[in-house]
Amino acid sequence: MKLIPLALVLFALTPAAALAGGTSLASRDVAPGTRRAPHRFDLVGLHWRGSGSVSFRTRSVSGRWSGWRNAAPEDDRPDAGNHELRARGWQLGSPYWTGPSDRIRVRTFGRVSRVRAYYVRSHTRAQPLRSVSAAGSPLILTRASWGADERIRRGLPDYSDTLRFAVVHHTAGSNSYTRAQSASIVRGIERYHVLANGWDDIGYNFLVDKYGQIFEGRYGGVDRNVVGAHAQGFNQGSSGVALIGNYGATSVTPAERAALIRLLAWRLDVAHVDPTTTFSWRSTGNPRFRAGINVTLRTISGHRDTGYTTCPGSRLYGELPQITRSVAQTGLPKLYFPTATGAPGGLVRFTATLSESLPWSVIVSESDGNIVATGQGSGTRIDWTWDARTIPAGRYRYAIDAGPSVRPATGVVAGTLSLSTLTALARPALITPNGDGRTDFTLVRYRLRQGALLTATVVDAAGAPVATLFSEQKRAGGSAFRWDAAGLPDGRYGIVLSARNALGIETTATIAVIVDRTLAGYRIVPQVFSPYQDGRLETTHFRFTLNAPARVSVVVRRGSRGVGQVFSGRLEAGPQSIEWNGRFARRVGEREYRADLRVTSPVATVLQTLAFAVDTTGPRLRLPGPSAPTFSVNEPADVTVVFDGTRTVTVRRLVPGRFRVSPGGAFTSLRATARDFAGNEGRPLQYP
Repeated sequence: MKLIPLALVLFALTPAAALAGGTSLASRDVAPGTRRAPHRFDLVGLHWRGSGSVSFRTRSVSGRWSGWRNAAPEDDRPDAGNHELRARGWQLGSPYWTGPSDRIRVRTFGRVSRVRAYYVRSHTRAQPLRSVSAAGSPLILTRASWGADERIRRGLPDYSDTLRFAVVHHTAGSNSYTRAQSASIVRGIERYHVLANGWDDIGYNFLVDKYGQIFEGRYGGVDRNVVGAHAQGFNQGSSGVALIGNYGATSVTPAERAALIRLLAWRLDVAHVDPTTTFSWRSTGNPRFRAGINVTLRTISGHRDTGYTTCPGSRLYGELPQITRSVAQTGLPKLYFPTATGAPGGLVRFTATLSESLPWSVIVSESDGNIVATGQGSGTRIDWTWDARTIPAGRYRYAIDAGPSVRPATGVVAGTLSLSTLTALARPALITPNGDGRTDFTLVRYRLRQGALLTATVVDAAGAPVATLFSEQKRAGGSAFRWDAAGLPDGRYGIVLSARNALGIETTATIAVIVDRTLAGYRIVPQVFSPYQDGRLETTHFRFTLNAPARVSVVVRRGSRGVGQVFSGRLEAGPQSIEWNGRFARRVGEREYRADLRVTSPVATVLQTLAFAVDTTGPRLRLPGPSAPTFSVNEPADVTVVFDGTRTVTVRRLVPGRFRVSPGGAFTSLRATARDFAGNEGRPLQYP
């Protein structure tokens, strides 16, 4: 053991170190021996200069000294060259949860020229924490819930293109913490990582305590590929999960293990990664694996697999194979490793695997939802090629789907150049030509790079011709024609365009179009209603006609968020009216919504959407000028004015704002009421 001279004592409270969210940090240089902390602390971490090592012990406020701990270089750190590596020239120790303590004793080994202690005080809060679920996740305590100090967080998060694996850690420190102290530990780690280590945010993506509570870690979205600072050289493409405590000699609790399994099963499913696989990953550089070297890892790896560290502890590390098997069996069935290779203007191949044999489909659409191409099959292997050689260049969305129990895979394929002499696209690709004025026809747009004899032929699902639409000489450029499937039954068809140029060279484009007349006349009556228990317009009706039996669902949405399902079931042919009272578990709020009507027939699933509104408050009517009766109203309404109790004037206002009502002569009094189109009556006005 080597003694070093006592350095100049500093007590530097950072600008954010005043109690923020009940958490503060102070730092002092320390020498071997016992030192009193600048204030009571609950978590401590050491930085030191030199190639040697440091150990320490702490004294609780009750006077009990802990055992000696290795300060341990913090291998949980940003990648080499990352802007977050601000504490250059220092070895960074791990943050240790000590519980309420007031003294520290330090030893040094080898070459150590300076030691600095960072003391974090993190108060325990009495209020209960609130867990939420995001994108089907297990319950997660949000940053707002555990009290993250967003004032100290720096910059915007970095994102990786993909997430390929998870790295499991332990935080070290005491395992003797209460359920209520867990959030204090997370706040303490955040403050140490940001204000002591100089990182942008807490290093881990998630933390799990021994009670099974899951904490959102680094800012940026729990279901997004946020780049953490938890495994130097391997932060890109990974998610870091830290178990709160020390698991070198202690096993994780059953609640902690179950929460870790649920979290990993969900997060890897979002990324569509098979948890049982191994793979090769290129290091970006750390003391163990130099930059550029390929390292074989497991999808669920321990921190020690990526660097010189004993983390996540021998007991936890030994349990990872069994944890991996449990993760693989949680939440089945699943879709793994979806890929799309190629671009519009050529062939685009979609592949993926399934955990079990299932029917699957691939749907390619434009950004507005117009379907461009579909493929389907069955089995554990998804492999379908979209012939996009005659598709106009652009960005197209795709979805690989294997039924409601499997998380679909989505993405974008894009192209900037099409070399085909003929390109074509139909909008919409699914038509319902039943005369209700909605998607009764498709518009086929095409473009010729040179003049040609263009022939348009309709073929059935087997490729047999059923009708010739035209065969005409066309000039170079773009044009379009309408097709309404007149005389053809419901089914799947192709419109084949063949362009033959002056040299006799023929180019063909085939456009898939679905014809389904099952759904007609969808409307919502009334489109504004008032479930207010006042006896007026209490319910609304989703009305439509089915031309054949079909499975139907009605889902209410606000923006992209589903609010609730009004109806799901099979209905027979004929007029339909589904009544709704504006309630799910509770009454919906006063705002605008949309109702998605899905009708599934043997041919296809047709989705139609209509907007509607819930209005539960009456209009506010004002009388700015009584001498020449001028009113204002805050929403569309029917306004009734009674002059002198005898003359009645009713005005329908379709837009809010000021308006004048003619009294038809002199008057001494008036009474005015306004009723909106949902039947809500506002407070009446009287003059005088």
